[in-house]
Amino acid sequence: MYDKYVSPLSERYASREMQYIFSPDKKFTTWRRLWIALAEAEHELGLPVSKEQIEEMKAHQNDINYEVAKAREKEVRHDVMSHVYAYGVQCPKAKGIIHLGATSCYVGDNTDIIVMTEALCLVRKKLINVIDELARFADSWKDQPTLAFTHFQPAQPTTVGKRACLWLQDLVLDLEDLEHVIGSMKLLGSKGTTGTQASFLELFDGDHEKCRRLDQKIAEKMGFSSCYPVSGQTYSRKVDSRVLNVLAGIAASAHKFSNDIRLLQHLKEIEEPFEKSQIGSSAMAYKRNPMRSERIASLANYVMSDVMNPLLTASTQWFERTLDDSANKRISIPEGFLAVDGILDLCLNVVDGLVVYPKVIEKRLMAELPFMATENIMMDAVKAGGDRQELHERIRTLSMEAGRHVKAEGRENDLLELIAADPSFNLSLEELQKAMDPSRYVGRAPKQVEEFLTEVIRPVLEENRALLGVKAEIHV
Repeated sequence: MYDKYVSPLSERYASREMQYIFSPDKKFTTWRRLWIALAEAEHELGLPVSKEQIEEMKAHQNDINYEVAKAREKEVRHDVMSHVYAYGVQCPKAKGIIHLGATSCYVGDNTDIIVMTEALCLVRKKLINVIDELARFADSWKDQPTLAFTHFQPAQPTTVGKRACLWLQDLVLDLEDLEHVIGSMKLLGSKGTTGTQASFLELFDGDHEKCRRLDQKIAEKMGFSSCYPVSGQTYSRKVDSRVLNVLAGIAASAHKFSNDIRLLQHLKEIEEPFEKSQIGSSAMAYKRNPMRSERIASLANYVMSDVMNPLLTASTQWFERTLDDSANKRISIPEGFLAVDGILDLCLNVVDGLVVYPKVIEKRLMAELPFMATENIMMDAVKAGGDRQELHERIRTLSMEAGRHVKAEGRENDLLELIAADPSFNLSLEELQKAMDPSRYVGRAPKQVEEFLTEVIRPVLEENRALLGVKAEIHV
């Protein structure tokens, strides 16, 4: 097992559930389900397909004779016809009607749509669980003041919970996009070799309505509301592009989240989980590297770049079809899903175990807060009889001096001491320090968290309560 390449996506990152969705067994059992659906629909519409033949096919839906199919494919070099043959070996009575009127894309493309839809639903379930975990975190820390940054430079305070809501907002946008794509997925149906349904029109003696009903029956039997109304031999490859765009959107949101966690871990304000026996560095035993967040970013980069594959494939299809999509689709679609599956498992694991260090957060905030409180200090000084314009110039000058003390001399921020020593302000150091309550400077952040969770997040979670409770397993 160690002498050939194995994808890290299956060995290290993706869950068994997602791996099964893209497994050969899932693919070929779905082919057989589609052949059964086709036979049932043809029977119901009056073609010479018997219930006995259909029952025989159902009896062997899941016990696929893989070795027979593999041996046949070596002879005929055609995967679909090899499995038609293998199915016929098991179903001698139905042998003559299996795949009746269909072309290879009937099973190939319809299966791709079915598999992608099921995979999208798994992604949706995990995304909702990430949203649930992040909502709990945001609610727990909605009141904790922290230093906010613009350009990664100290700005006005926010709260830890409010910052988490920024991550949540991105994920909610992804969920909206995801639900739109899931809701718009349709089967190819039974369109024939160039999408004209000519073979089925022949089978139904020119009855156009029966051709239409055949498509609808197949869709319903496979759990879909409808089929795409027009196609070439394949469904439009733009569908693959839409699917990968949604996955890339989730990857981008996860990447942003992981970047923030990595920066916060550098600041020692928040850390991702670190296990008791985990090693951070082979050389530096003291290190606690944010390897989970780094892995999220790494996999997200892959997914975002993977979007180009279906875009290129869709743009270069010739007329009713060309086969240069096949090899690319076999790689780009499953791997995009496997990578996003791994990303969401990592997000679940990280959020579930985030460690917050309020003392470090407070220390950093208090080192910067005197600069941010200058407007309030100035107003207090005006109330004490000062001149607003003169005070503005004095506080500007003193702020520059305090900044020089911090950056050039490595001293603590002494702006409050400088202001207290300036008679223009007529404020004592004790009075100034009373103004240093960080909660005075976070604006509506705590209330925004409450409103956002109540109005946006909780309705989503309530609607999807049955999906909650997923716990991620990180393999390595």
